[in-house]
Amino acid sequence: MQHQIQIIPVPAFNDNYIWLIHNGVKAVAVDPGDAVPLLSVLNAQSLELEAILITHHHQDHIGGVDALLSKFPDVQVFAPRLERYHFRHVPVSEPDKFRCTGWLTEIKVLDVPGHTLGHIAFYMEHAGKKWLFCGDTLFGAGCGRLFEGTPSQMLASLQKLAALPPETQVFCTHEYTLQNIDFALSIEPDNEALARRQQETAAMRKAQLPSLPSTIALELATNPFLRCESKQIQLSTHLPNQPLLQVFTKVRELRNSY
Repeated sequence: MQHQIQIIPVPAFNDNYIWLIHNGVKAVAVDPGDAVPLLSVLNAQSLELEAILITHHHQDHIGGVDALLSKFPDVQVFAPRLERYHFRHVPVSEPDKFRCTGWLTEIKVLDVPGHTLGHIAFYMEHAGKKWLFCGDTLFGAGCGRLFEGTPSQMLASLQKLAALPPETQVFCTHEYTLQNIDFALSIEPDNEALARRQQETAAMRKAQLPSLPSTIALELATNPFLRCESKQIQLSTHLPNQPLLQVFTKVRELRNSY
């Protein structure tokens, strides 16, 4: 019997999501920073973990891997080629494509340095749907901090993701959307799509629902890091008609201290 694939968020720590892709029997986990909540969901839904996808090396994305491998010793882990990991894994980078399980479509790897130098994203198209698992590169109405990379690298990474089909669902790994929207409105207060998103996101969070996944189309309309050509954002940053990189660098600087 063919099971429909579902993607569910498993909350971890204060604001992380571990994304669990499953078909009712088998499952793939993305960025399992904590094994405990993930094992709880796997047990509750009688799912067998078959693969793990890692976007980057930060502990809140990999901290649960050892415990998961001890519980599911046959699990394959796919992690960035340009980063080092103590656990066994298959190193991947752009333009690699791979299958991690027989029931899921081919996965395309995208190099998206900025948050870390080796950060990658996973993109897949399945049954007419398009999914992006982008770790800490693109957030709901925001982007990751530049811990290792340069503004130029992060801008290029975000532009690469922004060029994906607009209907692509964006599965990032932190519930930062409301805070990001507040900041975005501070530099683009006349953006009506952003104001609507604030109302909708506030209602979701009040109902204890995740604000994710987003879509590329929604991010293009509301995410200031994808909107550096906006005249209002350029005026707010005192950089009218300046290069996008200069505007992006200033927006990231302002967000760091917001």
